[in-house]
Amino acid sequence: MSRPPGRPVPWSRVLGTLVLAYAAARLCVWLGTPLPWMIGPLLATALGSMLGAPTESWVVLRNAGQWVIGAALGLHFTPAVGVLVAQLWWVIAWGVVWALALGWAMGVWLHRLHAGRVPGVRPDQWRGTAFFAGSIGAASEMTLIAERYGARTDLVAAAHSLRVLLVAVAIPFGLQAWGVTGLDASPPGVREVDPAGLAVLAALTLAGIVAMLRFGGANPWFIGALAVAMVLTLSGVTLSAVPAGLSNAAQLVIGISLGVRFTPAFVHAAPRWLASVALASLAMMALCVVFAWILSHLTGLPAATLVLAGAPGGIAEMSITAKVLQLGVPVVTTFQVCRLVAVLMLSEPLYRWWAARQLPS
Repeated sequence: MSRPPGRPVPWSRVLGTLVLAYAAARLCVWLGTPLPWMIGPLLATALGSMLGAPTESWVVLRNAGQWVIGAALGLHFTPAVGVLVAQLWWVIAWGVVWALALGWAMGVWLHRLHAGRVPGVRPDQWRGTAFFAGSIGAASEMTLIAERYGARTDLVAAAHSLRVLLVAVAIPFGLQAWGVTGLDASPPGVREVDPAGLAVLAALTLAGIVAMLRFGGANPWFIGALAVAMVLTLSGVTLSAVPAGLSNAAQLVIGISLGVRFTPAFVHAAPRWLASVALASLAMMALCVVFAWILSHLTGLPAATLVLAGAPGGIAEMSITAKVLQLGVPVVTTFQVCRLVAVLMLSEPLYRWWAARQLPS
């Protein structure tokens, strides 16, 4: 499980989970799987949690992991890359429209499949539950919005957790089977680790995080660090690279934070709902591949990069995949961030428009 701040931390559980995750990561490194430092811990903790093992994710470690990954990804935004991304504004706009349409379609399908089939659940609850479960946004934000409309937040959170798990595992393995890596012609602006520069980078990105926390921004530990590192790199400031070991540790704790969501209660709750979400998630991934292929022909960008850019997963997971496989980190990150912002801003108006046109049932 993931324990919120302010409650006692069961250190034995945290340490035991870290040991399990590290062993799984080393096994995946030995097996040669994609993203071993994230996928290994994710799968090991998810399996252990579902079997009732006392797994635990410490929120401080998760936040630190997002901080490290955000800062590392920002180093890819060199001035030349910034020009390229700016030229792709129309492609990013189409990606946002696609994400909104895809999430709406999934919500409509889930609503038609499940509405009226669970006793004691009002029609308006199912509308909100289905719509916000389908929206391709951050799980925490979508769950909070769904709560405002009286939706079943447990089902919304379960849907997002399952979708992110499936995407985080299926996409990297699919890209590895495809044999596409190393297509990113724009490596980070700085490759060498400088201890003093790294300390300054850490301080500046932490300031960005604090500002995001103060103003209530979405995913502040990731977006705050990313924004500051991006601005520095775009300005030609090169302080230090992020050490590979630190990046691997960050992936490990992010994998744990995803895996611990899959408790025994999760497995036994609404199995038909989870099965339909899994089916819809697979269909969304397939449609995103087709959409990426079309955009690739229109833009000349690698299809693999655009698959990650449009994949219905989390920003951190898809950006980590792009970083490790060297598949256009700036393009993927920009797509994912713009989609998150658009979904957070437009999901409620879109839901109200859709809900107003539903016949009473």
